[in-house]
Amino acid sequence: MARIAVIGAGMGAMSAAARLAVAGHQVTVYERSETFGGSVGRHARDGFAFDTGPSLLHLPAVYRDLFVKTGKEPLERCVTLTQVDPASRHVFADGTAVSLPNASRAGVVAALDTSLGGGAGERWGAFLDRAGETWDRSRRPLLEEPLRPDRQVLARDPYPAQVRRRLLRPARQAATVAEIGAWELADPRLAALLDGYALSYGLDPLHAPASAALLPYMEETFGSWYVIGGLRALAQAVYERCLARKVEFVFGAEVVRIVEKDGRAAGVELADGTVAEAGHVVLGARPHPGLMPRQDLRRDGDVAAGPGPEGGGAAGRFLVLLSLSGARPADAVHRTLVHPADGAAEREAVFGGRPAEHPTVTVLRPDDPSTRPDAAHEAVTLMATVAPHGPVDWTDAALRARYADTLIDAAGAAVPGLRDRVLHAEVRTPAETATETGAEGGSVPPPALAGAGGGYLHAGNRTRVPGLLLAGGWSHPGGGLAHAGMSGALVAGLIVEGDGFRGSR
Repeated sequence: MARIAVIGAGMGAMSAAARLAVAGHQVTVYERSETFGGSVGRHARDGFAFDTGPSLLHLPAVYRDLFVKTGKEPLERCVTLTQVDPASRHVFADGTAVSLPNASRAGVVAALDTSLGGGAGERWGAFLDRAGETWDRSRRPLLEEPLRPDRQVLARDPYPAQVRRRLLRPARQAATVAEIGAWELADPRLAALLDGYALSYGLDPLHAPASAALLPYMEETFGSWYVIGGLRALAQAVYERCLARKVEFVFGAEVVRIVEKDGRAAGVELADGTVAEAGHVVLGARPHPGLMPRQDLRRDGDVAAGPGPEGGGAAGRFLVLLSLSGARPADAVHRTLVHPADGAAEREAVFGGRPAEHPTVTVLRPDDPSTRPDAAHEAVTLMATVAPHGPVDWTDAALRARYADTLIDAAGAAVPGLRDRVLHAEVRTPAETATETGAEGGSVPPPALAGAGGGYLHAGNRTRVPGLLLAGGWSHPGGGLAHAGMSGALVAGLIVEGDGFRGSR
């Protein structure tokens, strides 16, 4: 049995901690804040409650596996999962709208054909077929096994783009999300639909590789799930599973340095000067030079920084948490996306370090009694992807108020009479995210993607320092609840089985 120090109590770190404890290791988690969950937070006021991080769970099998592997109680005995149906509603700038059913390819195609016409459903269905091939080609090396040293398997884009032959001009193939929308989907509303998936993960459609097609494929194939009590209830369940497996948590404990001895990680030093020895250290936060024992650490395979996670293009989240008078209508949709007329202008602003004048706004209206004081009120969350704190001063009170009004105005297309129902509005920006999670600029890590020469891969779970491993959204396979859970499984496998571990089968 080895002593293992885990830095951070985010979802990836806790997933690793629970698995390692079950394997017989003595695990201590050091968390700089006073609570667990990382970005999976909850805000409560006057009987209203809101998720402040992720709001829906995709690929619930990741957490089902965690609970099966770490105890007798399966996930569904610890939290209540409900499928969101329709999975999403989309309101476009021309006034058309479409509701997409949950986990039904045929239903999505039919809905698009009915609402958008012109063969829209057929084109989206053909795109999902190609996205399915992308999933099949990249699923295992991208998600289910540690990042390979022979990175070429993920440097090439697995998306089978259509070849467009043109008279007297070279043939062309889509290499980015934006090009898929323009050349293959051939409808600005379908392009906006695809762009919305990329933006929701903090990806710039103009540069994100075509392999990002697997993101809508995952959602539309495996479904969207809501946890009663919000995603914070899932974080609570993972935390309690850790406690049940004798994982020790030390809150308010900032790790300032990873201790190195004889060429390997040997423990952690806290801000108060305390040194805790350990046989392995799991870093569940974004690596930075002051913390790391060596400043020349690179990810497995030494992938150079590109246009993705390590090469810029980071994004954050702007939230408006609305306490509303009036009951939630029975036919209200859980998630609605209101798309702007000019998606290109939004992309240029968000990834150019400016507030977008007309952002894509996600409207969340959970049918969950725990979110409201009674049936005569409703809790609604508005969310937009924005530039991080730094390029934009999200502490500026006037800007915060003005941008909240922008989101409320846009959301009126999804919730008629919204502004007249507002009792209270709470604004949360990347500045709050940075303060609470320590993420630079309040950036949210995107998922890892194949293609673009490896520029959208994250740091590998193994490092050049023996005994030091990386878990969570800033490491392989990247951001998102499911991806964080996968990283925890990979780290636990590497410690328990050694460098020969190749992932679960």
